[in-house]
Amino acid sequence: MKKVILLLCVFLSLWPVSIYADSCRSLVITGHPTYWPIAWETKGKIVGAAPEMVTAIARDMGVKKVTSKSFGSWAKAQEAAKTGDADIIFGIYKNDERLGYLNYVEHPFMRDPVVIAVKKGKAFPFEKWDDLKGKKGVTNEGESYGNEFDAFMGKNLNVVRAKGIGKAFKELLDEKADYMIVGLYPGRNEMKKLRIGSKVEFLPKELSSFDMYIAFSKKSKCYDMLKDEFTAKIKEYTEKGKVKQLLDKAEKAK
Repeated sequence: MKKVILLLCVFLSLWPVSIYADSCRSLVITGHPTYWPIAWETKGKIVGAAPEMVTAIARDMGVKKVTSKSFGSWAKAQEAAKTGDADIIFGIYKNDERLGYLNYVEHPFMRDPVVIAVKKGKAFPFEKWDDLKGKKGVTNEGESYGNEFDAFMGKNLNVVRAKGIGKAFKELLDEKADYMIVGLYPGRNEMKKLRIGSKVEFLPKELSSFDMYIAFSKKSKCYDMLKDEFTAKIKEYTEKGKVKQLLDKAEKAK
């Protein structure tokens, strides 16, 4: 009798994992190709702190195959999540448009600072968004900076989109733009890669900082099965400092 009870306990402990494994055998995950150390592209895959976290959580839940895939640009990664070519997109801000095709895991895994970059010697006073009016700006295609700033930018600012962070920096250095809106982490990394640290500076005040999320495509069959455990695990990763550890690891790896 004791042996039967023991076997039943083992079966029940493995039952949720077996459900996940049977119902959601594989996941395609994607993210920003130039957002080091959170995510970046190498050999057709997205690597970094965020994909490592997502892969570990999925495998802990019994998902047998997790494929990290680069779709070439941040805009194309979002399109892949919209069409269902990717099940999960990571390192993404929340806005109304994206809520139309994404199911967000309702616990952000980090805050992401966004800054204003200018050509060296071309700094200007910046304390509020209105200080950007009357100037030419540039940012990467596919980026969103929250509903409030996106609406303000569309109504009040002259900001063009470049096909990649490197090309946005070129617009800035060629003086086709007075300022550039960019995440602090990818901005610093791209400056290092392009060796333009002596030519660009960040204004002292951040534009803002935003919550970064993991989100499932609404066309993915895996969301309903995985959402609760993903939420619990991401909360654990943030509260126990595991996200910080992954970021530190990713910074040393590249």
